[in-house]
Amino acid sequence: MQVRYFREWSSQLNRMMEFKMYGHSGKLCLVIPCQNGRFFEWEDRQMFDLVSEYIDNGSIQFVTCDTIDTEAWSSHGSTYDRMRKQEAWNNYIVQELMPSALYKAGLDAQSTCMVTGASLGASHAANLAFRYPYLFDQCLALSGLYDFEPAWYYDAYRDEFSYNNNPCAYLSNLDPNHPYAHKYSENQIIICCGQGNWEQEGLETVHRLKQILDSKNIHIWIDIWGQDVYHDWPWWETQLKYFIPKMIEWAYK
Repeated sequence: MQVRYFREWSSQLNRMMEFKMYGHSGKLCLVIPCQNGRFFEWEDRQMFDLVSEYIDNGSIQFVTCDTIDTEAWSSHGSTYDRMRKQEAWNNYIVQELMPSALYKAGLDAQSTCMVTGASLGASHAANLAFRYPYLFDQCLALSGLYDFEPAWYYDAYRDEFSYNNNPCAYLSNLDPNHPYAHKYSENQIIICCGQGNWEQEGLETVHRLKQILDSKNIHIWIDIWGQDVYHDWPWWETQLKYFIPKMIEWAYK
């Protein structure tokens, strides 16, 4: 498996940002780490070994990024400051990292990509897939939160940046005739969650998300696993092995 390390300047975040790439050809998949995680998290967890056959045969390649969760979602600062930093990170991903990674992957600048993550990484992944459906046409979100209003992430302050980083908020106001509504159904968006320990908060937001999308006739793949399926790496490993072949099949259909 080809593995490459990069460190590049981000004008959006005003700092150097590190990332790694895995594989030599195939559709590009962005991997977002868990809350406060680093770009090497999936490598340390040997996640790529689980799907190495698809990397080695050139069906898929991965790029792993850093977040700025410690300054945004995990910070105890004001919502005003935190959500502006989160929006800057979104811009970094879309305007800087993905164009650079697509070039390094030997793919056309207009190529569509996959995005995946677990826990808060899944929340980031789904947010990117819903906000940028013409870039990320495939998403695998494992055990994420999709409505931050009931959670502890906000103080009393709200503005366009907190709104635009809360999928249930902006999707609830989406016009069913908006081009994005059709695009979501056309894309492959997979939201997976268990019903075991530590999944309840996320599961409740999955149900809210489904209700919103159903009301607008938007169809995505929501997959609820059993009551033994808990919020931790052993199940995310199992889910990755289950879904990646299906995503590759969809990508080349």
